[in-house]
Amino acid sequence: MQFVKVIEAIRRAAPGTTIEILTPDFRGKMREAVEAICAAGPDVYNHNLETVPRLYPTIRPGARYYASLRLLEEVKRHDPLIFTKSGVMLGLGEARLEVHQVMDDMRCAGVDFLTMGQYLQPTPKHARVEEFVTPQAFAAFGAIARAKGFLQVAASPLTRSSYHAGEDFAQMRAARAAKLAPQRP
Repeated sequence: MQFVKVIEAIRRAAPGTTIEILTPDFRGKMREAVEAICAAGPDVYNHNLETVPRLYPTIRPGARYYASLRLLEEVKRHDPLIFTKSGVMLGLGEARLEVHQVMDDMRCAGVDFLTMGQYLQPTPKHARVEEFVTPQAFAAFGAIARAKGFLQVAASPLTRSSYHAGEDFAQMRAARAAKLAPQRP
């Protein structure tokens, strides 16, 4: 599998490199793929949900929302120390409460890092933008996500899956360490 070969090659050439992997859902071969990738030892396992379940049939017709959640859960089951990351695009016609439910679903799946960015229509054949979400709305979604327990949140109109990846990884690692540190009375 190419993902494993790339991780192993990077580890040999530059052992101190932080590796984030972005995968598909592996349609039916999820368990084997996740097991092999986790064994290779990426630092961050990213699989984007992209949108709310209601919009999957039109926005992600070949994908299944709950299969993606199961994939993220499977990563945590294989290796609880691998950081998991997922992202959603806003502006496709999702309701605020639907976004909150996606956050809850991600937390139940053990997702550590959430990215939220503005959807931009790449071609006329793609779904059109239903709304340009304000920076204030992104800030509010980010605050809610942090309150729900994500270790790291990137939420702004310009945020993309790899947005500030290096800085965010360092902050996420520090947040986990602080969370796991013994509490002093």
